[in-house]
Amino acid sequence: MRIDLTLEPVSLAPKIDRLWDLSAAKIRAIERRHRGPHDTLVYTVGGRYTSRGWTEWTLGFRYGSALLQFDATGERRFLDLGRRGTLDSMGSHLTDTGVHDHGFTIVSTYGALLRLMREGRLTSDPWERRCYETALKCSAAVQARRWTALGDGEGFIHSFNGPQSLFVDTIRTLRSLAVGHRLGHLLLDEGGRRVSLLDRLVAHARATARYLVSDGRGRDAAEIDVVTSGCAADQADLVLEEPASAGS
Repeated sequence: MRIDLTLEPVSLAPKIDRLWDLSAAKIRAIERRHRGPHDTLVYTVGGRYTSRGWTEWTLGFRYGSALLQFDATGERRFLDLGRRGTLDSMGSHLTDTGVHDHGFTIVSTYGALLRLMREGRLTSDPWERRCYETALKCSAAVQARRWTALGDGEGFIHSFNGPQSLFVDTIRTLRSLAVGHRLGHLLLDEGGRRVSLLDRLVAHARATARYLVSDGRGRDAAEIDVVTSGCAADQADLVLEEPASAGS
C-alpha cells in the first residue's frame, strides 16, 4: 500500500459527487421495479434484485438510503420517498419480536428522520418529533426483550436462529438500544422489573467479545464450536456446549 499524504478532502469531491449521482439513479430504479414494500431485496439475479424468503431487514436501508440521499443533496423528492416509506411500511417492524435487526430497520428510518429534524433540515413539529422518538423507544425495548440470559446479569440479544444463536453482526444493530437509552427509555419486563437498555447493550458486547472474537491463543478451536450460518460469512452462529435458556 502506498499512502499519498498530499491528498486533501477536496480532491475527493468529484468522486463523492459521482457516488451520489449513481445512488440517486439506483434508488429511483428500485422504486420503479419494486412498487410495494414487501420484496426482500437481498439477492440479485442478472444484476437485479429478486424477492426470496427472508427477513425484511433491508427495508430499512431502502427507505433510509433515500433519506441519506436527501441529506447529502437536498433533493426533496428523496425526503418525500423516505418519509412516506417509513410511515407507510415500517410500522410493523417496530414491534417485530422475531429479528435482531432493529438498528437496520428502525434507526435507519425513524432515527434518520429524527436526526434531520434535530439538525433543522426538516420543519420542527412537536408531534412529528414525538412520533419518531416513540418509535425508537418502542423498537429499543422490543429488541432488548430478545434476550438469552447467561447468568449473573450476562447474556446476549439472540439472532432469528433461536435463543442459542449469537451473531457477530448483531453488535451493529444494537445502536437501537443506545438510542433508546439516550431518549430516556427502558424495558419493563415481567413483574414490572426495570431493565436498562444500556446494561443489555454492554452485556451483549461482552458476550460478543468473549465468544466471537478470537483471543489468538487457540481457545476457539478447543472450547467452543463455531459454525457458519447460511446467511453470510460474517455471521457466525455460536453453539454453546450447554444451550442457554431464553431469559426474561
